This record gives sequence, C-alpha cells and structure tokens, in this order.
Amino acid sequence: MRMTDAPRKWVLVSGVSRGLGLALARDLLAQGYGVAGCSTTFSDDLQALKDVHGDWFFWQGVDMADTSAIEAFVLAAVKAFNGHRMWGVVNNAGMSVEGILSTLPVSDIEKVLQVNLTGAICLARSALRQMMKTRKPGRIINISSITGLRGYTGLTAYAASKAGMDGFSRALSREVGRVGITVNSVAPGYMKTQLSEGLDDRQLDQIVRRTPLGRLCELADIVHLVRFLLSEEAGFITGQTLVVDGGLTS
Repeated sequence: MRMTDAPRKWVLVSGVSRGLGLALARDLLAQGYGVAGCSTTFSDDLQALKDVHGDWFFWQGVDMADTSAIEAFVLAAVKAFNGHRMWGVVNNAGMSVEGILSTLPVSDIEKVLQVNLTGAICLARSALRQMMKTRKPGRIINISSITGLRGYTGLTAYAASKAGMDGFSRALSREVGRVGITVNSVAPGYMKTQLSEGLDDRQLDQIVRRTPLGRLCELADIVHLVRFLLSEEAGFITGQTLVVDGGLTS
C-alpha cells in the first residue's frame, strides 16, 4: 500500500514491538492514522504491519536512552510522512528493574529514569519542534502507571519515572495549550504484559480481589482511551492523569 496525495494525520508511538505499543500501532493504523513507531527490536508482528499498511507504517530502531537517536527518529519520520500532518505522540516505551532500593545498582536506576522519563521528554520535545511550526492543534499522550500514584515495593525507580511523567504532562499542557496541543497521562492498572512478569499468579490474584471490577487491566482498555484522547472530541481535555485500573486505587 502506497501513500496517496490526500493529507493524512500521523502519530509517533514509542515501544511498538510488543504489548501495549503493538496494540496501539495496530489500532491507530486501523483507524486511518499513519504511524511512526520505534523500538529497540523489529519483530515479525511489525513486519506484518508493514506488509498490510505499507508506507503508512514507518519504523526505526531507537534506544530511548539515546537522545540523539530519538531526534534522528523524529526527523526521519517527518521525512517519511512528508506532506502529511504530525498529529501527536504516544510515549509508551518503558522498562522496569525490580529490587529493593538499598541494594539496587545506580546504573539500573539511571537506566530506568533515562528510558521511561528522559526519553519520553526528549521524544515530546523533538516532536513539538515540528508540530508547533504549523501552529495547529495536536495531541501528546504519556503512558504512565498507577505505580506512580500509589507505589509498589521493589519498584521505586519505576514509580519515580512514572510519577515524573504525570508531572511532566501537567506542566507541558500549560506550555502548549495556547496552540491547541493537549497533553495527558494515561495510568493503566496492572496488566499481564512483559512489565508485570515479576508478579506471580498469587500476587496477580490478590490484585484482582482488591479491584472492584474484578479483573486485571486489558490492552483494549488502554487502546480505546488513547484512541479517544487522540480524537477531535477530546480537544478540551488536557493536563490530566486518567487512571484505568478498575477502581483499584479509588
């Protein structure tokens, strides 16, 4: 499938190789957006997206701890979608290192903060340099976590990075609101993804029992909310952290 001349909105999505990022890329492409995705690895699932959607799906390998690679990715995406409008960013890439803080290596702490927080800030920064040239509305969505709101034993660095994303969203929303760009965080509850592999079945069962809606968060719960926040209908929602956890933190 080749690009047509008709203008089409496209969205940057980080961490697209698996889990939530892959689900977001699939959904956005199905909704008619172009998607520029990045991740550290290229998977068979991404090749399938490329086979189906052609030039409407652009991918580049990026280590989110490498700020120069992030900048290069954004510029390459702009070139790939030349003539089409960058509509938004979904900061989804993330990593977690488990361990009690007193014994956690500083290198692990720095890596988590660099990938989850600094990388997200730099991706938004690079994208905004392009988006604000048009002086038109747009969307920035940061995928944080309820861990940043409530904490969890052994996830101090991860919790700090996700709480930082929420604060970043609130502050940036004030900077860019004047041109109609909204900035929000989405804080998922516990999901069965690679980031929750450290939780055993007993711990997950406990979480389900404490959740009023009686189940774990599913990918579709987050995908549908991101789709709405990217839409024109969400144009008056900004600076918010939207919690999707079935009532666990209520």
